[in-house]
Amino acid sequence: MGRLITNIILFLLLASVIIMGIAVVNSNDRLYFSNQQILQQFEQLKSEVKNQPKTFNASASAVSSVNKKNQNIANAEFFAADAEFGGKLVRAISADTQNLNAIINNDLTAAEFNSLCSSTLAERNYANPEVFQPLMAESWSILDGGKTYFIKLRKNMFWQSFNDVDTGALVEPKEITAEDFKFYVDVIKNEDVNAPVLRTYYKDLEKIEILNDYEFLVRWREKSYGTLESTLSMSPLPKHFYLKSGEKFSPEKFNNDNVRNRMIISCGPYKFVKWDKDSKVIFEANETYWGRDYGIAPPIKELVFELIKHPNSRFQALLSGKLGQLGLTPEQWVMRSESEEFKKAKLQKYKVLAPSYFYIGYNLKKELFQDKKVRQALTMLVDRERIVKDIFRNEAEIVTGPFFRNSKYYDSSIKPYPFDIEKAKQLLAESGWSDSDGDGILDKNGKKFEFTILAVSSHPIQEKMLPIIKEDMAKASIDMKIQTIEWSVYLQKLQNRDFEVCTLGWAMPYESDPYQLWHSNQADIPGSSNHIGFANKRADELIEKLRQTFNMDERIKLAHEFHQLIHDEQPYTFLVAPYSLGALSEKYGNLRIFANSVPSIIWYEK
Repeated sequence: MGRLITNIILFLLLASVIIMGIAVVNSNDRLYFSNQQILQQFEQLKSEVKNQPKTFNASASAVSSVNKKNQNIANAEFFAADAEFGGKLVRAISADTQNLNAIINNDLTAAEFNSLCSSTLAERNYANPEVFQPLMAESWSILDGGKTYFIKLRKNMFWQSFNDVDTGALVEPKEITAEDFKFYVDVIKNEDVNAPVLRTYYKDLEKIEILNDYEFLVRWREKSYGTLESTLSMSPLPKHFYLKSGEKFSPEKFNNDNVRNRMIISCGPYKFVKWDKDSKVIFEANETYWGRDYGIAPPIKELVFELIKHPNSRFQALLSGKLGQLGLTPEQWVMRSESEEFKKAKLQKYKVLAPSYFYIGYNLKKELFQDKKVRQALTMLVDRERIVKDIFRNEAEIVTGPFFRNSKYYDSSIKPYPFDIEKAKQLLAESGWSDSDGDGILDKNGKKFEFTILAVSSHPIQEKMLPIIKEDMAKASIDMKIQTIEWSVYLQKLQNRDFEVCTLGWAMPYESDPYQLWHSNQADIPGSSNHIGFANKRADELIEKLRQTFNMDERIKLAHEFHQLIHDEQPYTFLVAPYSLGALSEKYGNLRIFANSVPSIIWYEK
């Protein structure tokens, strides 16, 4: 979330009420009295905040307001003070995106583009990610033990100017207010908006109460550990871009507005300039970005994202100087980054273990995959050590569960299922599978053990990995077919659950909440991240308890139990956590490598 941009080639399935006519006067009267009561309540609760232990305020990154413009702003210390503004950075994307509306479009490319043009209330410190630091919020207070957040916005933050979609008239820069944050939440929580993934983060958010243009309350129904992240990661949404004065919000129009959904109205460091479909997307530094006054404006003036589908073509573009930065495949990192050609190109390399993992997911709505012994057997037929060695060139770590490999939530005592064809055959036999007709394929009750796994076209890891897995499946008399399709079609199949087996990757936030992927409430929602349809009563109990637990030792204990449950159930075959590998031209400075990120917003052209 926010401006952190990592170079992970993964796929994410991975973020209004209008009062009309005569009702305005009465509604405003009610709002006034409501606000007086809220402010009185806030004054009573403010003393509680002051009396909280220091660790409580530390988690909120302090409540005091900004005294100096270069203080109390997220990650300002990592921007180079001597960097000159200007220059251009060309990067590559491997696939085009469906649209630029990140609320209804959940792929990584759309998320990255929007992170360039947006901002959040706060952001984790790059070097110390346990600490949130203010961005658009000047300060905040945590009330009611975590059920209510009082947010105070900075003043003089503006939306960029734009030409009205309907009339073509110039709309001047407009100040960002609390109403834009409320609109963001109202849109996401509207059940008719195509935002099932983002909606999971705000399902327990009761309401946002606006006190004035710069102050508002975020009220949650229950105390939950995740409310801090969900609150502080809020972005504003430009209400004046989507609605004219007095106009009623239409979810259908929001979902299907092809013109607006090809645009981004910026409140962040960059502004969207141009999208040439199947070619390139261009951004320029936002001249009205409020962060310029606080020392966090991006030094690079122009960003260009070129669509280059084939990894070898991308690598050649890097060597020729057409690209200034590129995420490298493991093979490129090991076999080609030490070559004379690479050295002559004057490139600087970087790597960090990505907070992510690759997996094979089984559609649990299909009868074939409903027996956990079958799923365990399938995992035993995947030679993960070979995948790490031959495909990732040892630039990955085998994983066994859904938490970041280097976090305390991940239970390192859980050992991966071994690659063991004979043990897999035994488990399949125990589940009633045998080759009764001697045709070389297992069968049960007249059905063959055969399935199709979806693959993304031009995905270098999948292209090499899946044929190996297919061969090993055949050794256990299983017929695995590979269907390679374009990413846009892949997404549609996932959303419609029109698949048997998929293989993808998840990128995770610093502290991940298992609810989005694993809770049964998400199992039957079209387009949800729980696309395999996993539902387990004990898993639900652990997820819900984890959300309500603030003690870190207890949270780790619950996470380890959940990890063990998922390991036993094997709804996924967890593959590996990859290292994020990349190269940046030496013409750019301030390459900083942190524990789980390599932020590009701080780079500058020398």
